[in-house]
Amino acid sequence: MNVKSLRPIRRPGPWLTNALLVVLGAGMLAFTRQLIIEFHRFEIGFSGVAGWSVILFALAAVTVLYLPANRLTLPLILVFGVAFRLTTLLPAPMMSSDIYRYAWDGVVQHGHISPYRYIPADPALAFLQRSHADLFDHINRRNYAHTIYPPIAQMIFYLVTCISASVTFMKLSMILFEAVTVYALVKILRKLGRRSEQVLLYAWCPLLIWEIGSSGHVDSCAMAFMMLAILARLRQRPVATGLFLGAAVLIKFYPLILLPALWQRKDLKMPAALAALAALAYACYASAGRLVFGFLGGYVQEEGINTGSRYFLLDLARGLPGLEHLPMVFYLSLMAVLFSALALWSWRMATGEAGSSGAGFWVRTFHLPPQAQFLPGVLFLSFAMMLAFSPHYPWYVAWLLPFCVLLPNLSVFSYALGLFYLSATALGAGTLLSQYRLNCVLYGGVTLVVLAELAFRIWRYRRPRSFEAIA
Repeated sequence: MNVKSLRPIRRPGPWLTNALLVVLGAGMLAFTRQLIIEFHRFEIGFSGVAGWSVILFALAAVTVLYLPANRLTLPLILVFGVAFRLTTLLPAPMMSSDIYRYAWDGVVQHGHISPYRYIPADPALAFLQRSHADLFDHINRRNYAHTIYPPIAQMIFYLVTCISASVTFMKLSMILFEAVTVYALVKILRKLGRRSEQVLLYAWCPLLIWEIGSSGHVDSCAMAFMMLAILARLRQRPVATGLFLGAAVLIKFYPLILLPALWQRKDLKMPAALAALAALAYACYASAGRLVFGFLGGYVQEEGINTGSRYFLLDLARGLPGLEHLPMVFYLSLMAVLFSALALWSWRMATGEAGSSGAGFWVRTFHLPPQAQFLPGVLFLSFAMMLAFSPHYPWYVAWLLPFCVLLPNLSVFSYALGLFYLSATALGAGTLLSQYRLNCVLYGGVTLVVLAELAFRIWRYRRPRSFEAIA
C-alpha cells in the first residue's frame, strides 16, 4: 500500500455540530411539550419525560464540548433554550405551587402591608383574598405559615407585581433572570478562555426547564446574582462582588456558603458591602419585628432539620451496628469541622495560599487562569453543602448547575440530574422511606462517579509529568 495515498482523517466540521444540536434540540422541545401533556393525562409519565430529556441533554452536552463550533452555534443554542421555556410559560405550574406565594407577597405589599406580618388566610387580608382569589386559592401552607422569603426576594416580588400580579408574568420574570445568568456565564466563559457555546450546559438543562421555566422558582434570581458576583470577582471589583453575593443571599440564604471562596485576603470591602446590603434590606421590613424571619422556624421543624431526619448521611450512619442512637449534635459538629476546613482551604485558594500541590492540581485539571483559581472552592463548597444536608426537592440543587458550566464536572451533574430524575419516579413519593431509598440510589451512584472522575483527573494530572521525567 502506498502510504502517501492515505489521506488524514478529517475532524467533523461545525456543520455536523449544528445539525446534531438541531436534532437533539427538536427532541428536547418535543419532550418539553410532552411534560405539559403529562399535566393533564398520563402517556409516558413524568419519569419517562425526565429520563429521555436527560439522555438528550447529555448527548447535546457531549456534542458541544467535543465538537467544533462556529458563529451559528451559540445563537442556535440560545434559540432552543428560549423555545423550551416559552413552551412551559403559559400552562399553570403543576410540580410546585411556590410561585403563587411569590405573587401573593407582592400583592400584599401593594396593599401597604408587610408580607411578613400576616399569614395569607388571616382575616385582616380578606379584601385581598377576594380580589386575588386566583392566587390565594393555590397558596401552600396558607393557613399557618408566614412567608419565608428574605427581603431582596420580597423586593423582586413587589417590582414584578407592579406590572402584573399574575403567575404567568412571575414565571416570565424568573425566565428573564435566567437570561441574566446566561449573559454572565458567557462573559465569564470568555474571560476564562472557554467557548461561549458551553453555556448549553445551563440553557438546555432539563432540571432548569422544569423548575424555572415551568414552576418559576425564585432560585433563578439567586443564580443570576451569584453569577454576577463571580463575574465581578474576576474583574477585581470587591464592592460589586459583595453586593451581588449579598443580593443572592437575601433571596435564598444558602449562597452565603460561597463567601470564603470569593473573599480575597485583606479585602474588607466585599464583606462590608454584603453586610451593609443585608442591614439595609432588613431595615426596610423592620416594622414586622421578629416576623421578618417568617416561617424559617416552622420550616426547620417541618423539614426535619431540628430532629435530623432531613440528613441522609446521618440516617445512613444510624443504620450501622452500634450507631443506632448517634446524636444529631455529633453529626452537626462533624459537619461544622469539615466545612470550616473546606472554607479555609477555599479562602486560601482564593488568595493564592493553598499550596502548590493542592492549588496546582485543581487549577491544572480545570485549566484555570491564575485570576480564576477561586472557582474550585465555589464548586466544592456548594456541592458539599448539598451532599451534607441532602435536600428533598430538585430545585434546591439548581444553583449547582451554573458552576458546572464554568467547571464541567460529571460528579455534580450526576448528583443534580440524578435527583431530578429519581424525584420523577416512584421513589419521589415524598415519604420518609421512599426518600431514604432514593438517596441510597443517588448517593451510591454519585460516590462511584466521584471516585471514577477523581481517578481520571489524577491520571491526567500525573501523565504529562511522567513523560517529562522520561524525556
